[in-house]
Amino acid sequence: MRRQKRDMSDRAFHKGYQAGFSGRNKEMCPHQQETLRQNWLTGWREGRQDSWEGYSQVEALQRTYAQ
Repeated sequence: MRRQKRDMSDRAFHKGYQAGFSGRNKEMCPHQQETLRQNWLTGWREGRQDSWEGYSQVEALQRTYAQ
């Protein structure tokens, strides 16, 4: 069964979230295009916040995909 490709903005957000949750630096953003960069940074901020609030990795992933 094929997986449907997600929107690039959505993908950038989730990758940023994972990076933020794992404690990586926001300067490691791989995107140059402004809209993708903003989505990645938004995800990064939310990931950092969830990490600081003590969410487990499973809870955090469930939380992002529920949005």
